[in-house]
Amino acid sequence: MKPLLALAAAAVLAAAPWHATAQAHPATLDGKWHFVMDTEGGDRESEAEFAVDPDGKVTGTFGKDKVAGTFKDGKMNLSFQITSEEAGITDDLKFDGKIDDSGTLVGNWAFSSYSGTFKATHPAAAAPPPTPAAAPSGPQSVRRSNS
Repeated sequence: MKPLLALAAAAVLAAAPWHATAQAHPATLDGKWHFVMDTEGGDRESEAEFAVDPDGKVTGTFGKDKVAGTFKDGKMNLSFQITSEEAGITDDLKFDGKIDDSGTLVGNWAFSSYSGTFKATHPAAAAPPPTPAAAPSGPQSVRRSNS
């Protein structure tokens, strides 16, 4: 009976740190993000990079445009002017969102008369370059001469 009780206790203790870690995603906006905006014309993707000061002021870039806004209590509010050459419009692009439990930034965007939802994730780290194949050692084939 004691071994069974010890096994059950070990299983509970082993699962406890995993549960706490699985829920712990730092709610920070700092760093690089890959945005996917849902639009009438299909998904639009853009890269962004943000920094948040201690007062919650957000600075950085969205594509080539400089951003302005706030990030407080886990909520992001950005509003900055862009020009859509496709639509021929200059207006404020607005994002309202939050970082969910999985670490994904989700919310709504609006630009002129257009609006939709968005998701943003931290881009995956670049994979290291492949290691070159080792050169074969020694002769690959042996030729015999018949002399």
